[in-house]
Amino acid sequence: MHAKTMEGLAGASMNMKMMSTPFRVYQEAERRGDTSVMERAMGYVGETADKAEDYQKKVEKGMKEEAKEAREKAKSEQENAIRKRKEEHGEQEKRIAESRNGNTDTVSISENGKTILGERSDLAQAGTVSNMPAETVDVVKTEPVIYTKTGEATKPESGTNISVSA
Repeated sequence: MHAKTMEGLAGASMNMKMMSTPFRVYQEAERRGDTSVMERAMGYVGETADKAEDYQKKVEKGMKEEAKEAREKAKSEQENAIRKRKEEHGEQEKRIAESRNGNTDTVSISENGKTILGERSDLAQAGTVSNMPAETVDVVKTEPVIYTKTGEATKPESGTNISVSA
């Protein structure tokens, strides 16, 4: 809570409590019929009411300042979040560019493979080979091959189960 708001609330509260004393004096003087005491007591009541009103204005001013500070803080937090997102996006773009330019694997299809691929129909390329004749589907029959880090082909040991997780 803002200091002005707290000061205003405390001052207004105290003045409202203090107003009860001269008001009680006013009521006693009214019962007795003493008009001069009544006028003085009402003067004190008016003064404390004015002070309470001044403190109420301080509360309102403090609350406006508090709201303004909260808006500014929210705006700066939002700007920081946007800046961080832009930085993260830039870093991500750098990583993507590095992965494109860096050590990436490339696949090349031999001429023999291109001709075999050209002979297949669009259905076989799409993966729906159930309606195709067996001689078209089994054009290339090769043993499974595993490539090492250096790019050399090695044949898997017999009885080895290979599973790929994506």
